[in-house]
Amino acid sequence: MRFSGKVALITGSGRGIGHAIALRLAEEGADIIVNYFRHRPPAEATAALIRNQGRKAIVVKANLERTDEAANLISAAHSEFGGLDLLIHSAALGYNRPALQQRPKGWDWTMNVNARSFLFLAQAAAPLMAQRGGGAMIALSSPGSQRVIQDYIVVGASKAALESLVRYLAVELGDLGIAVNGVSPGVVETEALQHFELAVTPGLLDRVRRATPAGRLPTADDVAA
Repeated sequence: MRFSGKVALITGSGRGIGHAIALRLAEEGADIIVNYFRHRPPAEATAALIRNQGRKAIVVKANLERTDEAANLISAAHSEFGGLDLLIHSAALGYNRPALQQRPKGWDWTMNVNARSFLFLAQAAAPLMAQRGGGAMIALSSPGSQRVIQDYIVVGASKAALESLVRYLAVELGDLGIAVNGVSPGVVETEALQHFELAVTPGLLDRVRRATPAGRLPTADDVAA
């Protein structure tokens, strides 16, 4: 198993893509810190599935808008497992509304959770990874970082900021043996997709599937792989 003996933290891992990543890394031998903010039962269910694979798992609540709570996730990795090897930032949120209807509170909330938290998670995680000879950080992005998607402005801007952080962190942490990358999977079939016009406009999702070379949309398991 590729990640036997490794410790992985996946933000937003109670559901969706984060859930799939947590299970995939556990299958590959990693012990997992499962993170959630609002919904504990799915996070506990994820942890149970991980333990059923013979791996260790803990569940940690953290509001990633708060830098102190984000730091607590890294502290939990250190106290429970003695270190950290993999950081995957999957948690994301935002309001789908036009630019002229955006509000300061929603803007700050989305930018802080989606982008700023990755920076401060990386700050806290880098020393732990360096002590173990290096590690890896991965941030989940979106095509909305580069392309205009209807009513997606605040999430798109946050993902553009996230991708910029990936580039800067990759350069600055490379000497510590820490690889930093971004993954932008496009339209993925998860519950979150139902919040977009793409999913509720008759026939539109089928057209997207037909236009995809594989003939289908990626799943959360595809992204995890």
